Amino acid sequence: MLGLSICAAPRAGLLFYSSPDTSGLCCFHLWNIKGADMKGVYSFHRFMNRRASANCRYQPTVYEHAANCYTHALLIVPAFVGMTLLHCLSDNNWERITAWVYGLGLCALFVVSTVFHIITWKKSHMRSVEQCFHMCDRVVIYFFIAASYTPWLNLRDLGPLAAHMRWFVWLMAAAGTIYVFNYHEKYKLVELAFYLTMGFFPASVVASMSNTDGLQELACGGLIYCLGVFFFKSDGVIPFAHAIWHVFVALAAAVHYYAIWKYLYNAASSKSLLQS
Repeated sequence: MLGLSICAAPRAGLLFYSSPDTSGLCCFHLWNIKGADMKGVYSFHRFMNRRASANCRYQPTVYEHAANCYTHALLIVPAFVGMTLLHCLSDNNWERITAWVYGLGLCALFVVSTVFHIITWKKSHMRSVEQCFHMCDRVVIYFFIAASYTPWLNLRDLGPLAAHMRWFVWLMAAAGTIYVFNYHEKYKLVELAFYLTMGFFPASVVASMSNTDGLQELACGGLIYCLGVFFFKSDGVIPFAHAIWHVFVALAAAVHYYAIWKYLYNAASSKSLLQS
């Protein structure tokens, strides 16, 4: 009647289904159903479900859902405040535009992530909406990486390569978007490799700048992101792994924001103040 096809693999604890509202085959862990795994209710495993199979997305517990939401929701307002601060410290239109590009990328990361996790938690029955926001959550990461490099590429003298890298990072973000819309969740390691490549490739240009102020902070933030990837790939192995990944993202973003504020905006504003 509803056009719903269901098949089960009880030993694996999986329920597969497809419907007109979903594309492809979806799966659900039977251990997510209250009472299906009574042992987990009274044990450590109530904070973590079983690791998803290769063709399935991990289904967080209620506690993990809440942690996934709050770890990024609490950063939305600080991100907007940070963007406004950079705008106020700007000395010219080019710096203002750069501040808004970087700030909007930062805000979008936390907003889209929060909305996606809320929908996954509270509106999981709306599969098409959840799928749409999951893709947006992946896409916004590409644009956040491009936005994070923008202040350094726009406001530092990096030589002739910088001019090309200014638009090339956005071209990479567009390519990542096309990949997500065509191969979302099909080749997870390829997607991860794409993120890491986009994160490190522009760094080769930034590292060549004659003024090395802020380079240590950039490297530190990049290292924090890399360490966080371990937790990003540990759903079902480590409780609250995705929320821990969110914390690493927040810490790395904070380090990079500090470097941008201190070396690109605060220093420039202080210099202008002294000259006046």
